Amino acid sequence: MALITATIITRNEERRIAEAIASLSCCDEVLVVDSGSTDNTREIAERCGARVLVRDWDGYSNQKNFAADQARHEWILSLDADERISIELANEIAQWKRSAQGEGASMPRRAFYFGAWIRHSGWYPDRKIRLYHRRRGRWTGDFVHETLEVDGRIVTFNGDLLHFPYQDWADHLSRIDRYTRLAAEASRKSGKRGNILRLLFGPPLSFLRTFVIRAGFLDGWRGVLIAAAGARYVFLREFRTLR
Repeated sequence: MALITATIITRNEERRIAEAIASLSCCDEVLVVDSGSTDNTREIAERCGARVLVRDWDGYSNQKNFAADQARHEWILSLDADERISIELANEIAQWKRSAQGEGASMPRRAFYFGAWIRHSGWYPDRKIRLYHRRRGRWTGDFVHETLEVDGRIVTFNGDLLHFPYQDWADHLSRIDRYTRLAAEASRKSGKRGNILRLLFGPPLSFLRTFVIRAGFLDGWRGVLIAAAGARYVFLREFRTLR
C-alpha cells in the first residue's frame, strides 16, 4: 500500500485551508508549509490535523520542493489552498494506492467561477500532474507558472480536482496585476524584452482564442469575463516587460 503526503503551501489562507484539508481523506499525512501568514492559517491547519512548518517565501517551485522534501512519505499529492479533491478523485486515489502504478498521475481540474462550473474557455479539462513520487518529480520555474516535471510514466485519473480561484472580480484583477509583475520580473532577469507587436495584437488575439476557438461563448457572460481577463493579462505582461 502506497502512503501519500499531501502538501499545501500557504500565506493568509484562513478562509480556505480547512476545506482543502478536509478533502484529503485519501492521504496519510497533510503537510502545510506557511510563509508568514498574519491571520489564523497555521492554527486552523493544525486544528484540522495538518503538520505545519514555517518557511520564508522563496518562490512557488522552491516552496513546493521544500514541502516534498519534508514529507514523511515518498508519494506526494500537491494541492493549493484554493483547490479540493472531489469525492470521485479521492476514491480513485484510494484505489490507486493498492498498486501505485507509474511515477506520477494527472487529473482534470474544474474551476468554479462566479457561481458556476466552467466547462470551456480553455479552463477544462486543464489536466494537472499533482500526484508523484518525490524521487522522480521536481517543481521547476521561477516566480510564477511553476511546472511539475516527472521522470517516468504518468497515469491518468478521471475524477476532478476542484478549483475555486477567485473570490470576486476585484480578486481576479488583483491576481492578474500580481502575476504580470512577477512574469515581467522573470522575463527581465532572463534577458527577454517585451514586444510592441505583442502588446498591440496579443490582447485581441488572446480574447478571440479564448472566446471563439476555445468555445468560451458557451460559458455565457462568464466566458466574456474570462476572455477579457486573459487579454488584460497579456497586455499588462507585455507592457511591464517593455518598461
